[in-house]
Amino acid sequence: MNEDLLHKYSTYDEDYQNPTFPDFNRKISKITGRLAKWLGIAGIILILVGYAPSIWYTLTPNKFDLSKLIAATFRKENTNKFATEDNNIQKSAYQPRFDPNLPKENRIKIPSVKIETTINEASWENYENALKISVWRVPDFGTPASRTLPTILAAHRYGYLKWSIPYRLKNSFYNLSKLKVGDTVEITWEQRKYIYEVYKESEGEEITDYSSDLILYTCESLNSPVRIFKYARLLEI
Repeated sequence: MNEDLLHKYSTYDEDYQNPTFPDFNRKISKITGRLAKWLGIAGIILILVGYAPSIWYTLTPNKFDLSKLIAATFRKENTNKFATEDNNIQKSAYQPRFDPNLPKENRIKIPSVKIETTINEASWENYENALKISVWRVPDFGTPASRTLPTILAAHRYGYLKWSIPYRLKNSFYNLSKLKVGDTVEITWEQRKYIYEVYKESEGEEITDYSSDLILYTCESLNSPVRIFKYARLLEI
């Protein structure tokens, strides 16, 4: 074979096997670098947004003690409203069937706002122990099984700095404000599933309706005594 032709063939073959595109590679590198930068910034923003309330609450002086505010909802004299005629309505004896396959721990699930967590028992003196986990059942009131008085469940809205964002969304009442009239709440209590429907909501410092079967509440913000209340009736289904 002609030597010149052989040389050209060899050079072509090397170029084909090992192509180089310096301009293209530089563009790809720049695009990748910018994308990584923006993804990093977006990630930092998401983290700050998620943790900002807890960070602010931790660092701000003279802040409200939200745990005490939650407990204080029932410490006022006028909370004796639950003993008035409004709550002397005859309650149904209905009980859902016992299901051994349900968990033994008492739990609450609110599908519409993606809350699913345990219901924790604690005395008035130790309510913080329950709130540090998730939801606290206020003592001296009712339970799903015993409905002479309403079942009252409270939880922090923003929780604690050590809580991760996924934990907060699932175990606190962060999204309680999004719970709407007509939405359902599921409570597993002593291996029976009780289903409630929200019929009323309010904001303020006091409960306005003790005739309901279930009351959920949390703080409206980090620097206000206002609370968010949701009222629900038990469905016999």
